[in-house]
Amino acid sequence: MIEALNRQKTFPIDLDRFERLLKRLVRRYELNRPEVVLAFVDDPEIRELNRKFRKKDKPTDVLSFPLNERAADGKFYLGDIIISVATASLQAADLGHSLERELEYLTIHGFLHLLGFEHGRGHEAEEEKIRQALFS
Repeated sequence: MIEALNRQKTFPIDLDRFERLLKRLVRRYELNRPEVVLAFVDDPEIRELNRKFRKKDKPTDVLSFPLNERAADGKFYLGDIIISVATASLQAADLGHSLERELEYLTIHGFLHLLGFEHGRGHEAEEEKIRQALFS
């Protein structure tokens, strides 16, 4: 199951759009019905997660929590993606594109981390390839 959640109240989010994006990514990588959760949060929530799991006491744009395991119930749990909408909004303004586009980019970025892509080891090239395929 693919699920998108909006746990912040400042910005409206079209959750269906992001579930469709995740489904496109799942098809692209030929994954068999993975469990993926995408949560849109505020800065205090992502800051706490960043502090707890990365030992960095500041907000960040996106965090990924890969699981990549099959549970006893037979479901394949790929992992969770957490995005700070407030931080994404600032980045979108700096980059000169819409908040929605920034959230799409961050969703792709986080999804690639769930698949095991790492910065400096093909992540950036793969991210650009997906952006071109999906948004060109």
